[in-house]
Amino acid sequence: MAISINYRGDVRSKEANQVAQWIKANNKVTFVDWCPTGFKIGLNDEPPVAIEGDDIADSPRNVVMIANNVAVSRVFSQRLVAKFDLMYSQRAFVHWYVGEGMEEGEFSEAREDLGFLEKDYLDVLSEGSGDEEAEDEEF
Repeated sequence: MAISINYRGDVRSKEANQVAQWIKANNKVTFVDWCPTGFKIGLNDEPPVAIEGDDIADSPRNVVMIANNVAVSRVFSQRLVAKFDLMYSQRAFVHWYVGEGMEEGEFSEAREDLGFLEKDYLDVLSEGSGDEEAEDEEF
């Protein structure tokens, strides 16, 4: 659905953008409609610090990719939504939020937004963009 690629060290923006274009061109990921770019690329010129006694090899550059997928939809449907509904039906903690300036209508808006987010994940899941279809290729 969305990907953050964070580079550290001697990496040029052209190289980083080429990787993002390669991922898009080879249909490695599927993005949702409401996220037009799908990628967030971060560049940090400072090389990674080598720590004495650490098992990680010293390198002039490294990369971390953080991506979400449809597996997180279970968190929304089974945990967040159910717990929000249970607590709000019992009006638990509502007085604290109202006392801090939040309006009660914002709770129903938040629940509605959570429902839309859950629906977006389910839509992507139903389109067949799961990780199990991805081929095992090295970059």
